[in-house]
Amino acid sequence: MDETGLDELVRRARRHEARALSTLVERYSPRVFGLLFRMTGSRDVAEDLMQETFLRVVRTIGRYTESGRFESWLFRIAANLARDRARQSKRRGTTASLHAGDDDGPAPDFAATDGDRPDARLERNEIGQRLEGVLASLSDAEREIILLRHFSGLSFREIAEVLSVPLGTALARAHRALKRMRDAMRDEVRE
Repeated sequence: MDETGLDELVRRARRHEARALSTLVERYSPRVFGLLFRMTGSRDVAEDLMQETFLRVVRTIGRYTESGRFESWLFRIAANLARDRARQSKRRGTTASLHAGDDDGPAPDFAATDGDRPDARLERNEIGQRLEGVLASLSDAEREIILLRHFSGLSFREIAEVLSVPLGTALARAHRALKRMRDAMRDEVRE
């Protein structure tokens, strides 16, 4: 959907048209869930936070006025909810994960296909586990940038808006985080 179509959809949603609100939820649920799942490491928590995110959207969309910035606004709501939840559960040591599992068992291997060789699947899982450890070692700010960029597909300008930081800060954090991840992965390969 182009910006004009999205702006029209948001205008209709601001009038609380059920179909427009439903379309927004259908369109953005997978990406919002993906971000929240990676930030929390739990499907149950991500589902709860996703529902809360869209409840807040429905309640506050009448006050939304930033034409062309809906995705930033939506992901800011989701990220703030996840940050609040993380602060509440900090004592339990929950971290974001690239290959998170929870009470439902391990996360599915989305990259796998039925025709994969077992050794290729095993190698992918090992790399995923190493990446998970490296991601967990990043600061919260760096990890959040990586999740917003690579799991939610936001542009750096949108990430800067979501995090309420200058564009240069978002770019610097991403660069620093990717360098730390690259260095850590290189170190693990050497060991």
